[in-house]
Amino acid sequence: MLHIKDLSFSYEIGKQKYTVFKNINLTVFDEEFFCIIGPSGCGKSTLLKVLAGFETPSSGKIFENEKLIDSVSYERAMVFQEDAVFPWLSVKENIEYGLKVRKVPLEIRKKIVDEYLELVGLKGFENAYPRQLSGGMRKRVDLGRVLANDPKILLMDEPFGALDAMTKENLQMKLIEIWEISKKMVIFITHDVEEALFLGDRIAVMHHIKSGGDFKIFDVPFQRPRELYLKEEIDFQHMRRDLIEEFRKAEERNCNFSQEVLPL
Repeated sequence: MLHIKDLSFSYEIGKQKYTVFKNINLTVFDEEFFCIIGPSGCGKSTLLKVLAGFETPSSGKIFENEKLIDSVSYERAMVFQEDAVFPWLSVKENIEYGLKVRKVPLEIRKKIVDEYLELVGLKGFENAYPRQLSGGMRKRVDLGRVLANDPKILLMDEPFGALDAMTKENLQMKLIEIWEISKKMVIFITHDVEEALFLGDRIAVMHHIKSGGDFKIFDVPFQRPRELYLKEEIDFQHMRRDLIEEFRKAEERNCNFSQEVLPL
């Protein structure tokens, strides 16, 4: 279980203090696929960076079960929208990279790399370089590299946002296949309501600090396994409508405008 308690994040430019989010309280459960949607500028990506340990919160605490999270750890891995593969390394070397940093013995590394090459659908491309791959295949390399490190929590910041529709759907199905095998906690940011409904167990609509910086959380009632044709069903369309309505409320509350400025 990941427990976020009274979490705030702000930064300073000159003599001004910019508050991105304030007093967030949230619990995400083990093995849960938790999606976050919300307008640009409401702090979704910053929240993920704080959870990963890349940014330090201004106040509040994050606990994994009862353990305080206060630094970067391979147990929390992040996948960004942009490619994060190393262009000078082959597919195999990219997937192996984190294991080498952790000094995992060679024979174990080989076994793990082979496993994840198969799992993410890159068997046969292990010696290829990123420049030789499509955008979708490079994203598979991203997934393979973070999963090979066996993190407890997978943090994903619009990982498929730059891909074409067909590639995006293929990777959504591949991600669910991997998640159903690994049952890791996934926190997934997206602007795509249909993507959140297809992937998530729960969906949080994040509001801007000017409207409280809070979440409205929706339980997704659709059983797994889910198929893409679910988008055509009436219940799916009703929930999509409710999420879009909540999303629009967030936008109307100035989520797209500059963040609150507080005097020092």
